[in-house]
Amino acid sequence: MNQELRMGASALPLTTRARRRRTWFDRHEPLVYGTISVIVLLVIWEACWQAGLISGLFFSGPTAVAIRFWELLVHGSLLSDAAYTGKNFFIGFFLALAVGVPMGVLLGWYRRLNMLFDPIINALYAMPRIALYPLIIIWFGIGSGSKVFIVFLSAVLPILINTLAGVRNIDPDLLKAARAFCARDDQIFTTVALPYSVPFILTGVRQGVAHGLIGAIIGELFAGSEGLGYMISYSGQMFQTDALLVGVVVVAMAGMALTVAGERVRKHFQKWRPEHVGGR
Repeated sequence: MNQELRMGASALPLTTRARRRRTWFDRHEPLVYGTISVIVLLVIWEACWQAGLISGLFFSGPTAVAIRFWELLVHGSLLSDAAYTGKNFFIGFFLALAVGVPMGVLLGWYRRLNMLFDPIINALYAMPRIALYPLIIIWFGIGSGSKVFIVFLSAVLPILINTLAGVRNIDPDLLKAARAFCARDDQIFTTVALPYSVPFILTGVRQGVAHGLIGAIIGELFAGSEGLGYMISYSGQMFQTDALLVGVVVVAMAGMALTVAGERVRKHFQKWRPEHVGGR
């Protein structure tokens, strides 16, 4: 019986046997190494702080930042500031998503329409958008409107350009095969173009999250009376480096969480590509 079990196991495909032999460490290797690097960095940072090698006027240590984080969380305005920034970010980002994806699909699918808008898109993408922020504040004021528009402007271009690239880079053989079977344009669009473009779209969404979060903070740095960007700006002016680093860490953690979530969604929808749909 044991010999039969061994023979059955050896008959399994190599990839299946390799997958079964994967340990917990193999499955979570990036997480393990990433955690180790962060812990080592924090230990070195704290050691330099405790040894007095870091001036509290210009920087701070991990323990001081952690204590300040707790104080701002319990007795300060950290939650309200984070909620304000988060609200502006999500409104601006979903507006960018609602505009960037359909527009990217249309520009990628219709060649002449792409020719018409291509110079404008290239100019906006190449232009340092931070130069427009004072003008945006004049247009929308110092309230949430300007912050939302800055997030929208920061996020929409990466989403649009990646979506356009996904539609434009469809495998010509797939299009020829679909047309050989007399498929209509709408059928080609829904069964080939969109599934093939999904990974590109999600890559653009991932980049849009990062750009939009940066835009939300910069908008509050320029003009604002609340939000994480304002907290960072005010703490810097008051030389409260521990509070400043609290804001930076919160923004960094939020960006990391959103990026990881976006990458997992991208990997999940990778199977929508036509080569996976076909069962290969």
